[in-house]
Amino acid sequence: MISAAPRIILLMGVAGSGKTTIGRLLASELDWPYFEADDFHPAINKEKMSRGIPLNDEDRAPWLAAIRARIDECLATGQSAVFTCSALKEKYRQILMGNIPAVKLVYLAADLATIQARVSQREAHFMKADMVQSQFAALEVPADALTLDTRNSPESIVAKIKQALNQR
Repeated sequence: MISAAPRIILLMGVAGSGKTTIGRLLASELDWPYFEADDFHPAINKEKMSRGIPLNDEDRAPWLAAIRARIDECLATGQSAVFTCSALKEKYRQILMGNIPAVKLVYLAADLATIQARVSQREAHFMKADMVQSQFAALEVPADALTLDTRNSPESIVAKIKQALNQR
């Protein structure tokens, strides 16, 4: 049985790693709300990325703050939730997680070829295939995350996350 204390699952990884697919499936199976990091971006960030321009730390600051505020709100109201966010750098993860033990980080690991193939098949998404390399260049692999290979099926990944939740 998964703990009754509020928990936050933060799914991180490069664009195309499956955060949305896995996040929605996990949230559905746990009957928890799901929060997509892309929904927290201001319009100016989405417009910039749609032109193929990677965001800088200044662009990301209000985005990360908005996600953290929602995480804090969930925990303050006793609500468990699933969040997605690329959270490529350790300093971003510190903003999102701080030292909150209720937040569990899950890193959806993938290789460049897999991600390029996935992103190139997307339609109507602001993250373009030619931006994938910048995601890998910025990625600081977390040392303290549950790391899962995103080449596995979403169902398999969700089962492993749920198993890890039950072990805490």
